[in-house]
Amino acid sequence: MALQRMLSGDPSKSSKVYLAIGALSLAKAIAVRKDRERFRRELLDAGLFLGVGYVLRRFSRMKAQKRQELESQLPNWAADVMNSEAASRGVQSIAKQRLAGRAEPEPEPTLRDRARGVISSL
Repeated sequence: MALQRMLSGDPSKSSKVYLAIGALSLAKAIAVRKDRERFRRELLDAGLFLGVGYVLRRFSRMKAQKRQELESQLPNWAADVMNSEAASRGVQSIAKQRLAGRAEPEPEPTLRDRARGVISSL
């Protein structure tokens, strides 16, 4: 999973998913403890999932603290405007417009277009 995608959205929900998968993997490792190779793999998976879940949980707390610090520095009227539904829709529409603009790459100029450009610049 891409790091940017992992950190977007609500990291606290994602952390719970990763912690749950890690716990299940740990239980699975305990169940297959007689097979040393599989036990090691499951234990490694459990450790990775639990580690990512823990990091996401810490990131979620840090994100909430930073948001609270920033909101406490804003005047009340600015915080109210920022949290309003209209502002949220406006930001979403601007983001969609910018993403839509990036989705369509500019077409390569043809030889004819380049020739016209050269002739018009003379």
